[in-house]
Amino acid sequence: MPQRLLVVDDEESIITLLSYNLEQSGFQVDTAMDGKEAMEKVKGTAYDLVVLDLMLPEIDGLEVCRQIRQEKLSIPILMLTAKDDEFDKVLGLELGADDYMTKPFSPRELVARVKAILRRVEYVPAVQQKEEINTDKKIVIGHLTIFPDNYEVYVKEEQLELTPKEFELLLYLSNNKGRVMTRDQLLNAVWNYEFVGDTRIVDVHISHLREKIEPNTKKPVYIKTVRGLGYKFEEPPSA
Repeated sequence: MPQRLLVVDDEESIITLLSYNLEQSGFQVDTAMDGKEAMEKVKGTAYDLVVLDLMLPEIDGLEVCRQIRQEKLSIPILMLTAKDDEFDKVLGLELGADDYMTKPFSPRELVARVKAILRRVEYVPAVQQKEEINTDKKIVIGHLTIFPDNYEVYVKEEQLELTPKEFELLLYLSNNKGRVMTRDQLLNAVWNYEFVGDTRIVDVHISHLREKIEPNTKKPVYIKTVRGLGYKFEEPPSA
C-alpha cells in the first residue's frame, strides 16, 4: 500500500504541481487549501507525512502544526515557508515541525526531502492499533528506556510523546553516549543532509528533548552542553 501524504497550500498551482510529482513518485496524496480543512483531514485519516504551508487562510500553518502536536499525533511535518526568515523557521520547529523548506524550491527537491524523512522515520500512524513493545531490543540509560523498533521512550514507567525527529536525535545521541557530537555532526546524521548555517535546528530539538527527559532543564543530567563544540549524552551519576 502506498504511503499517504497530505499536502496543504492555498495556491492551487502549487497543490497541483506537488501532488503530481509526489504521485509520480508512488505516494497517495490528499490535499487541503486552508488550515481548517487540513485539521479535519488529519483527525480523520492516518497520514504518513504532512507537507504544510506556513501562510494559510482560516488557520495558519504554525497553528495547524501546534494543534497536530496538541492532539498527540506524531505525524512528520514538512513545513513550507515563502519567507527566508529564521524566526518563522525556528518557531515552526518549536511548535513541532520536523523540517522546513523555503520557497521557491524544485518539486524534485521536495520529493527527495519527503523520501528522506520517511526513510528515517518508521512511522506507525497514530490511529492504528499500537503493536506490542519489543522488549528484546532496548536501550537503558539512567531512568530512560528506549525501544528503537517501536519508536517509544519511557522515563521510569511513563511513556513520552516525542516527534519523529526528537526520537531520532535521542536515539543517535544515546548510541553515541559519552562522545561529544558537534551540531554539524548531529545535523548531518539526523537530518540526513546539510543545512548550511542552520544549526539552530539542532538547538531547538535539544531544548525540546531536555524538557521531556531531564528532571531539571537548568541542570541537565543526560544531554550536556560542551561549550564551543556541541553536545554530549551521558549516564546520570545517580540514576
